[in-house]
Amino acid sequence: MPDRVSVYNPMGYPPKVTLKGMAPRLEGLDGKTIYIIDPRFDDSGLFMEQLQDVFARRLPNVTTRIVQMSNVYHHDDPKTWEEVQANADAAIIGVGH
Repeated sequence: MPDRVSVYNPMGYPPKVTLKGMAPRLEGLDGKTIYIIDPRFDDSGLFMEQLQDVFARRLPNVTTRIVQMSNVYHHDDPKTWEEVQANADAAIIGVGH
């Protein structure tokens, strides 16, 4: 049995993160278009549909649109973000089980 053992530090190096502030809050939702983004997480589409139903019942003057990302949630989707920026007043990105 050797007297010394070499080991490696498993901590690694965290990635550099650039903080971004939250988007400003809307004064109200009446007449606004809200995009509900389905990130294609397990069964998230079902949750997004339920959320859209809640908006329809409780906030009938709000237009909602469910948009499914073109790939799974851990891949960026610039085309979807461009559409949201061009057409939505706000967006909700969610997951579900």
